[in-house]
Amino acid sequence: MASPRHGSPGLIMDFMQPEHITAGQYYDERAAKISALIDEELRKESARRKDAARREVKVMLLGQAESGKSTLQKQFQLYYASQTLDHERPSWRPVVYFNVLKAVRMTLDELDYGLSSQAKEVEDPNAITEIPVASSSSRPLPSPIRSTDAEAIQREIGELRAKLLPVVALEDTLASELSGGVSVSVSGRTGAYVRAGWQALVTSAWPLGDSRPTLIKSHSTESIQLAAKTLASTSESIKALWAHHAVKRLLEAKKLRLEESAPFFLDSIDRIAEPDFLPTNDDILNVRLQTLGVMEHTFPINMGGVTYDWKLYDVGGARGQRHAWVPYFDDATAIIFLAPISAFDQYLEEDPKTNRIDDSLQLFNAICSNKLLVQAHLVLLLNKADLLKKKLTAGIKVRKYITSYGDRPNIYENVSDYFRSHFQQVHRRKDVAKRSLYVHFTSMLDIKATQSIIANVGEVILRQHIEQIGLA
Repeated sequence: MASPRHGSPGLIMDFMQPEHITAGQYYDERAAKISALIDEELRKESARRKDAARREVKVMLLGQAESGKSTLQKQFQLYYASQTLDHERPSWRPVVYFNVLKAVRMTLDELDYGLSSQAKEVEDPNAITEIPVASSSSRPLPSPIRSTDAEAIQREIGELRAKLLPVVALEDTLASELSGGVSVSVSGRTGAYVRAGWQALVTSAWPLGDSRPTLIKSHSTESIQLAAKTLASTSESIKALWAHHAVKRLLEAKKLRLEESAPFFLDSIDRIAEPDFLPTNDDILNVRLQTLGVMEHTFPINMGGVTYDWKLYDVGGARGQRHAWVPYFDDATAIIFLAPISAFDQYLEEDPKTNRIDDSLQLFNAICSNKLLVQAHLVLLLNKADLLKKKLTAGIKVRKYITSYGDRPNIYENVSDYFRSHFQQVHRRKDVAKRSLYVHFTSMLDIKATQSIIANVGEVILRQHIEQIGLA
């Protein structure tokens, strides 16, 4: 059959819209179809966003500074996403070094204070005196030190101080390294305060799951390498200081005021000073590193075959930082409030006249009565119960610091029940939403016990979230 001639009407119509549809109608229909497809994609995207939002669980960790919030965050990470903790492990190396440096400096400072105080008081060279230190305890030393021995002790401590000067000198440098060059001073001394993303400042990116010691060395900054070398070269002097009989006497008398984790790190100096040192889980849980601002941590949690996006917010707890909490209140799923009940004999660094238990009660009062948090579930962790037991066993009297405790027995069962009842009373009187309050006694450094509590708390929060948003 002959082909149609070029330009014939039949051939032209094959490439045009049908005769009965105008060009305007044709393009209007095409635009309508495209618009419908776009609308459908938008509806799907909106549905996906709503579904993601319904599966998002926002949990805030609240409490004063040093209440255990960051340690609890690490326990959550260890329980729900341990592989991410392995990934971060090298970045904790300089933090462990900093904690050792600070423990050495504080030990020397305490000894200096005690020895200088004794030197001023001694008049009779044959007198028997104690080494006084800055302490709230009035318990006498188990073995008094004769004034004739004081000179020898001062000489020995002086020699150790000279050997440990490089250790003391590095503390502020390493604190600045960890803080990203931001100087934050509390009580006249610079500390290590970190913001979100601090780990990138001390360790470059490394392959996921690869925590080989060689990578640590290649990514360490000069100051971190210097800290490692200094600890390696002075480890024997650090051990000699920690084992000195004057230090032991003060420890036995509960008169050496160190941070709670200092003994753990000083007892581990041989391991920490090794050139291939990589922090263990216990190291990471024991370090003290104060938070500035709000740090977000995300964990996928599976429940009933559904994966929930658990967002944990660790916040700075010092009084000057608490205003930063408010923007996160509006859509919080739950509040986990930590109150360190071992702190009955301690006062706020930022306000030395305020007892830390009183501050925790006032802060919990504010949380319970905040109308922005009426939809958030409440969990109260009465933390550091293990340290409370140690203090009570050592004979430290609660009534000396909290007069309302009166003549009640100075034993753990009575003291812990007293503190619990006060927090429960605040909740009953001030909770604007009349919510249930879940209370647990915790010791954050006890991995097994804490993770059992984490599992229970996590399940309660998730079940209530599911019930509230109707996913069940």
